Amino acid sequence: MIKFLKLVCFIVFLNGIWSCGQQKKIAYYQDIDSFKDLSGAKFESKFQPDDLLMIIVSAPDPEAAAPFNLSPESVATPIGQSAAMSQRQHMLYLIDKEGKIEFPILGTIDLMGKTKNEAINILKGKLLQYVKNPIINIRVMNYKVSVQGEVTRPGAYPITSERITLLEALSLAGDLTIYGKRQNVLIIREIDGKKTVGRVDLTKSDFMNSPYYYLVQNDVVYVEPNGAKSNSSTFNQNIPVWVSLSSVLISLVLLFKK
Repeated sequence: MIKFLKLVCFIVFLNGIWSCGQQKKIAYYQDIDSFKDLSGAKFESKFQPDDLLMIIVSAPDPEAAAPFNLSPESVATPIGQSAAMSQRQHMLYLIDKEGKIEFPILGTIDLMGKTKNEAINILKGKLLQYVKNPIINIRVMNYKVSVQGEVTRPGAYPITSERITLLEALSLAGDLTIYGKRQNVLIIREIDGKKTVGRVDLTKSDFMNSPYYYLVQNDVVYVEPNGAKSNSSTFNQNIPVWVSLSSVLISLVLLFKK
């Protein structure tokens, strides 16, 4: 009986050590109190090939601006798609693989790598010779990010705002599971047609100044499994259960000894 009690105490001790180690691997922003610069990384989203843009031109004289806006036309509606959706897509500008769009009257315009403000200034400069005081609104309509790996709800998520942080994307996916590797979150990004890779340590607060703190359209976030899952055994995964059962057995033994 004494040997059994020693074994149980040893298991409880191991569980305490294991829990402390796991907490250090799981907790975010562990050095947040000592981190002084929380200004965050500067972010400006840039247009890429295959972006779908809604561009609306307005002016004090609506008739002058009208020719520079796409108008709905009678187009064939694909099977399984509503007429309204088909019409809406027809009114969007698709940036081609060379980064260009075809704009009414103005012709071909290069938007590769341009920010929203840069694109507005380009269009405004070209429109001034036709329209007095033009107002231009631009919005990316197919902005999405994908979250994969050890998260609760992996998938592709459409983004309705003009920017999203890595933390917000992970929140959309239900956060990392207990087996997600927080020290080495992978972000795959396409820049100028080339794939780039970045890694972020969520346990360190300085990732807020990383160029990957803000995600851009079509970013892929991958959360690797940690060692606890890769090397886990049934015993390791059920340590809390074993401890609970041991506690019950100890209680029963002490009760019968009385």
